[in-house]
Amino acid sequence: MSYDREEIRLAKVLAARGLASRREAERMIEEGRIVVNGEVVSSPATFVDPSEDHIRVDGQPLPEVPPNVYYILYKPRGYITSRHDPEGRKSVLELAEELPFRVEPVGRLDFDTEGALILTNDGDLAHKLMHPSTMVPRRYRAKVYRTPNEADIKAIEQGVYLEDGRTTPAKARVVERTDSTNAWVEVTVTEGRNRLIRRMFAQLGHPVAKLRRESFGSITIRGMERGQVRQLTSDEVQRLREVAEGRNPRAAAPKSRKGFAKAKPKKQRLGAKARATRNRKQRQQRS
Repeated sequence: MSYDREEIRLAKVLAARGLASRREAERMIEEGRIVVNGEVVSSPATFVDPSEDHIRVDGQPLPEVPPNVYYILYKPRGYITSRHDPEGRKSVLELAEELPFRVEPVGRLDFDTEGALILTNDGDLAHKLMHPSTMVPRRYRAKVYRTPNEADIKAIEQGVYLEDGRTTPAKARVVERTDSTNAWVEVTVTEGRNRLIRRMFAQLGHPVAKLRRESFGSITIRGMERGQVRQLTSDEVQRLREVAEGRNPRAAAPKSRKGFAKAKPKKQRLGAKARATRNRKQRQQRS
């Protein structure tokens, strides 16, 4: 074997050429669909040098490396984030069928959760963004039963004890009280545990009725419609890369904060005596 060869896993090569995800590529190899230098390979642990080895997939030459592409999808409720589902539910990738290159979601969003979902074929960036050490902020808006009190907010900020361990400290604030029994709460977490937001609020006695992820990193769905796919700008891609390399998300975020949720001040009702005093002062000012 030549020491000049630069070998990488065959499954990674297939994924990088846009043929499949790495897991799907491993299945393709195990099914005997890949030929390297005239010989069928069946081990996912096979290493190759794409610049020297002759690789064929289902009898066809290995395609050229596609350019890296980056999109954000406003995922609607009622879609899964995997490509195939034994139950026959709709996949978010059906909403991306018109894209020129194969993409995969970065992370997951629950079937009943809507909101920001990054789509890309840049496997290295996706892996960094999902690694626990990166702690990419994910901002959610949750409609919960009963308004959380100060103790609930403090518990979220310090960490909530769940069956799989204590949550990483998060940020939370009540944005709006919708009626006597519900409230909208904004929560920013930095971990991607399964159904984390729903489980956290359920543990505190505030079941989630609706949940939307407003942003991933500093990339938001502001101005988008459900089901819409938008290509990221070069600045947005750069910010994602900076966050993936450990840069403070606030430093990587855009300077303008216009459009982000702001807590609504609670209106105070005046009594009859206070209203009379206010009206008298207003008349004096006008005279």
